[in-house]
Amino acid sequence: MATAVKMEADAKSKLEELQAEIKLKTGKKVTQQEILTQLIESAIESRSEFIDSFRDVETALTEEEIRRFNEGKTSSGLETTEEDIDEILYG
Repeated sequence: MATAVKMEADAKSKLEELQAEIKLKTGKKVTQQEILTQLIESAIESRSEFIDSFRDVETALTEEEIRRFNEGKTSSGLETTEEDIDEILYG
């Protein structure tokens, strides 16, 4: 059973362009429903990347940001174990 999906006019126009390009390049006429179904399947296959595309901020640092972060690190000369950290955090 098909269900109606509301979308902005710009998105509808892009969907129509994609539909026309698929027909032009493959010779196969596909429905907009088929296109949307395929897009959903593609999003499911790369779920984490798709979900990340909705985040407000970047989660990955650039190489420059990593370099600047590492420049700020200094060694105290003491080795810290997991037990030391647990003791400091949890008492």
